[in-house]
Amino acid sequence: MNVCTRPFRHQGPRIEHERIGRKDVVHNYGHGGSGWSLSWGTGQIAVEMAKAHGRKDLAVVGCGAIGLTTALVAQQAGLRVTIYAKERPPYVSSHRATGSFTPDSRIVSAQFASDFARQWETMARHSFRRFQSFLGVSSNPIEWRDMYSLSDVPFGSPRPVVHSLEPPYPPFERDLLRDITPQWRSVPLHPFPVPHVQRRSALIFNIAEYTRLLMAEYLANGGVMETFVLQDKRDFAAIHERTIINCTGYGARALLADDSIIPVRGQTAKLIPQPGLDYGFYYSARRVSVYPRRDGLLVQAQAEGDYNNDSEALDPEESISAVQRLAEIVEAMGGGRGRRDQKLTR
Repeated sequence: MNVCTRPFRHQGPRIEHERIGRKDVVHNYGHGGSGWSLSWGTGQIAVEMAKAHGRKDLAVVGCGAIGLTTALVAQQAGLRVTIYAKERPPYVSSHRATGSFTPDSRIVSAQFASDFARQWETMARHSFRRFQSFLGVSSNPIEWRDMYSLSDVPFGSPRPVVHSLEPPYPPFERDLLRDITPQWRSVPLHPFPVPHVQRRSALIFNIAEYTRLLMAEYLANGGVMETFVLQDKRDFAAIHERTIINCTGYGARALLADDSIIPVRGQTAKLIPQPGLDYGFYYSARRVSVYPRRDGLLVQAQAEGDYNNDSEALDPEESISAVQRLAEIVEAMGGGRGRRDQKLTR
């Protein structure tokens, strides 16, 4: 079991320059649940801002999804890069993500959507193109998998009013990427114990292998890694390079005293890999999702109170309950065992 704290900001990620002492710091953090998905695009923007200061040596703080990818983008732009980080994969928090392409997951609140939409689309399209270059690689760092959405009521039905502090989010992927990403389609025949099912193909990350490839490329390009702990913004002065890209994710909340970052807790459990099981599903009414990862079936428990919750304490009952709900769904699917393969084909 793992707990991951997603760094959500109502106004979207912070990608901007700040002068701190003698250092030019480009902040690149606050991507909610979209860090892996937007990493190449947001790294491109941050690196262009860093290059504007005219120096060839660059420091990147943080070695998670955003930091490692940003460092690679900087190398490809001809910069000499050193990563300063307290932890390295697999011990960074982004290594505990669900591992799917979700570029608009808690990325911005609907209130600020119109101001952020163009930048989001630029980042999402650039990232999507880069992910295509990893398809077909023998180690399968990224691959297409079918995902199903299960519902007890027709899709598009009005949802019951739920009083929550969590804001509504804009459907950016649906509205702005329809020409490049698969869309949901109804599935009339299926083995699931619900009346309404939709399916679409989704990019799934084999995070362990994908990270290994990124690390290997970074080091092969001459990248340097330094173990470094920042307590507050004054510690930027101890970094040798004068141009820095800050990719500290949720850690920026404490590092910069940035209360605009809101923690969104997420707990997952990993089951034994099942190579023959190559699809996953979401069932929001039962508050459970399962992702067909190569390193195991990742079961995400969706609990009340995750929003604005910074607890990283594991709750075994939360994951046990989610796995039990998953088992009940699978057991109910047994009634259509004889026709299951036919129903799940296209």
